Amino acid sequence: MAETHLKQNTTGYADALICEAEGLEYLASMLREAGVADIGVPEVYRVDETELEITAIQATRGSDEILEVLGNGLARLHSLPQQAYGWSRDNYIGLSPQPNRWCQSWGEFFVRDRLGYQVSRVRDAAWRSRFQHVLDEHGGELMDWLDRHCDHPSLLHGDLWSGNVLFDTERPWLIDPAIYCGDREADLAMTEMFGGFGPQFYRAYDRVYSRTPGYDRKREVYNLYHYLNHYNLFGDGYLGGCRAGFTVIESIARGER
Repeated sequence: MAETHLKQNTTGYADALICEAEGLEYLASMLREAGVADIGVPEVYRVDETELEITAIQATRGSDEILEVLGNGLARLHSLPQQAYGWSRDNYIGLSPQPNRWCQSWGEFFVRDRLGYQVSRVRDAAWRSRFQHVLDEHGGELMDWLDRHCDHPSLLHGDLWSGNVLFDTERPWLIDPAIYCGDREADLAMTEMFGGFGPQFYRAYDRVYSRTPGYDRKREVYNLYHYLNHYNLFGDGYLGGCRAGFTVIESIARGER
C-alpha cells in the first residue's frame, strides 16, 4: 500500500469524513469515465466517523505543464452531462453543511439551495433581511437567467480553490471535494476567488471547453455563495464580497449588461 495520510474529524459533524470519502470516490470514478488519467484523487483506504485514511501526497509547486494538465482534465470532466442538478445527499463545504436534492432547474437549485440556505444562516438580522429581500424581489429573474446560461449539469468539485489542489512532480491532485452537479462555471469561478491557478490553466480549459460569454457576471453570482459561507464562518471581512454579489444580482434583474 502507498504511503497514507490520516485525517481526523474536527468539524463537529459525525458524517463529515464519510461524505468526503464518498466525494473522493465519485470524483475519481467520473474522471476515469471522462478518460482523464493524469489528475489524481487520493484513494480512500478506510473511513469512519473519526478518521479518514487516504493516499499521502508529496506536494510541491505546480509547473506550467501540470497546470495545463489540470485545465484540460477539468474541462473534460465538466463535459460529461449528469442526470440533474444537485446531489443525492447532503454534504459539507469546509465547516458548513451543504444541503442537496435533485432538481431539473439549475437556477432554482442555486438560488434556493445555495444562496437561500446561506442567507438563512446570516446571524446579523439586518443584513439577513437585506439579502433575503434581494432574493425575494429578484430570485425569479436570477433563476431564469442562470437557466438560460447553463448548458447541462456537470459534476463539480464544489470547493475548488487553490488550497484544494495539490501538485507533485507528476500530476495535480484534487482533495477535499464538496461535490454536487451544477453549472461547470461555478467551479471555475471558485478558482478565481483566492488568486486563481494562472493563465496556463485557463487557456488549457478553454481549448477543450471554452467559457461562455456571460462568465464574468456568472463568476460574481457563483462566488457569492462562497462569500456568504465565509462571512457566516469567519465574519465581517467577507461582507463586502457579499454586498457586491447581491448588487450584481440586482443588475441582472434590471437587464443590465
